[in-house]
Amino acid sequence: MVTMSVLVIVLLIAGLAFYLFVVGGQLKKIATNLEECATLVRTIVGHAQAIEPGVEHINRTGGVVAGALPLLYGMAEGIVTGVTPKPAQPPVRPPARPASGRRRSRLHEGVGYVVTGAQSSGAAHGDP
Repeated sequence: MVTMSVLVIVLLIAGLAFYLFVVGGQLKKIATNLEECATLVRTIVGHAQAIEPGVEHINRTGGVVAGALPLLYGMAEGIVTGVTPKPAQPPVRPPARPASGRRRSRLHEGVGYVVTGAQSSGAAHGDP
């Protein structure tokens, strides 16, 4: 029993040692990557320091232009309003009528009834 306990403890310590070895290797890779990133960041900061005065000048100029935009917008709207032609009013048209005028039935002639005079205008059907 004692031998078994010693063997389990040795295996536990070996497992922990292997785990620590793997985690240590991963931490070394992370440390190397962070060091490379720090070097790149220092390079970028050096480049940005050379650009900074130009960016400040651009921001000042942009502020002046942004301040003038409402005035320019108002002037442009005034120009467009003065130049845009007003749409012509379309003529008012009465409702459309059929081109053939008043329709009459042709059934009368088919049965031998001939419509004459006032009846031909539609008075025979009760129309005014």
